[in-house]
Amino acid sequence: MPYNKNKQQAFQAAQQGTHQAKDVYENMEVTGGDYGSQLKHLKNEVNEAYEQISNALEVASETQRPQLQQFKDDLNSIVEDINSQE
Repeated sequence: MPYNKNKQQAFQAAQQGTHQAKDVYENMEVTGGDYGSQLKHLKNEVNEAYEQISNALEVASETQRPQLQQFKDDLNSIVEDINSQE
């Protein structure tokens, strides 16, 4: 039973991390004076979410894997969009 609980906790951490990164990204103000600090915060959130996804993939069930891959794809889209703006 602890193994399943760890799988679920790892998945939830990855899910939450991805949502937090998306939230920061969606609320960024490109024209604001503090864009640099917002960008730094976003990069930290994205890196943390990638790490959580990686950890979750180590113990994920087959049903969790596609969703974890989607989280990773969502983060990749954010990174690509930010990189295209720089």
